[in-house]
Amino acid sequence: MDKITATQNLDDIIIRVEGARLKISEHHIVKIIGISKYSTSKEVEVLYNVGQRAFGENKVQDLKSKSEALDEFPIEWHFVGTLQKNKINNLIDLNPTLVHSIDSLELAQELNKKLQAKGKKMSILLQINSAYEESKSGVMPETAIETYKQILDTCPNIRLKGVMSIGAHVEDEKVIKESFKTTKKIFDELSPLGAKYCSMGMSSDYELAIASGSNMIRVGSTLFKD
Repeated sequence: MDKITATQNLDDIIIRVEGARLKISEHHIVKIIGISKYSTSKEVEVLYNVGQRAFGENKVQDLKSKSEALDEFPIEWHFVGTLQKNKINNLIDLNPTLVHSIDSLELAQELNKKLQAKGKKMSILLQINSAYEESKSGVMPETAIETYKQILDTCPNIRLKGVMSIGAHVEDEKVIKESFKTTKKIFDELSPLGAKYCSMGMSSDYELAIASGSNMIRVGSTLFKD
């Protein structure tokens, strides 16, 4: 991917994000996370140089190799994949800006324990399975608020910043929108407790997600296409 293509890809997304967010409010800001899991460090660098600042990886090892390769750039790294307990210490050492995918109280408490041992803190989002799909991780919507409060109460080394979900994996836009609305409703209830980010929307559905109230999207294929 060359500089011209990268600029075009980023501009296209920004224009569409602008259109979607302005339908809600001119004050509604949306953060774009470039998901670089199928891309090279070089492609991340090209996109960084045309203005994209935040990137997400879904494997701890890939986050390590890319963040080390691009160490000279002040990139904001996010971890968006399923976190295995045996990789927690490795992830803590990489110090990502935000972890999107804490999908249970048990995982949060394990992460908190290891953060305490290292004298560190970490910002995370609670993942909600708002589409009720067996293939997806996350707490169920009915227990999400209670789980969020339990993490706040029992995990002092975790900075809970909001929620994340993946839209329903179907063609029907109504069903996808419903899954986003479910997450947004929970986010609204958690806002008084400090929830800042409602991370919803990927390359195929981010405009729908923004229309439903998302303020953080995770785009890979549309940003990195040649």
